[in-house]
Amino acid sequence: MTKIAVVPGSFDPITFGHLDIIKRGASVFDEIHVVVLNNSSKKSLFTVEERMALISEVTVSLPNVHVDSFSGLLVEYAKSVNAHAIVRGLRAVSDFEYEMQITSMNRVLNEKIETFFIMTNNQYSFLSSSIVKEVAKYGGNISELVPKQVEVALKMKFGFK
Repeated sequence: MTKIAVVPGSFDPITFGHLDIIKRGASVFDEIHVVVLNNSSKKSLFTVEERMALISEVTVSLPNVHVDSFSGLLVEYAKSVNAHAIVRGLRAVSDFEYEMQITSMNRVLNEKIETFFIMTNNQYSFLSSSIVKEVAKYGGNISELVPKQVEVALKMKFGFK
């Protein structure tokens, strides 16, 4: 049986922290679906298509990673690709309470889908897409926070060369 997992997120933009979780998940599961969730409550810098393109570029060396988008219930997407697992990254204890609520609701919606938490690498524990965007907006150095393709895309969005 193929072990399929879903790694959901807004990925606006993808960071080295996200990539760390994706790579580690890809080493455990046969197939990983990185799913860009279209969250209407968040104002995104990049379109869903731009985020998917960036994720595809930075995961090209991971043959078992597939990039997709979805709006709706995550457990429904997971079911549609025959996934039995959701992989979520945790940066700090503060993430846990929110993630526990989401996981509990997902269990109510579909008890056959398990959630696995991966603690992020310590060097990325402070990292979020919001912080990256804020630093990039003012021309700060983000080369150690995001892959080169993302750095270039952010500079273009904010009018830097």
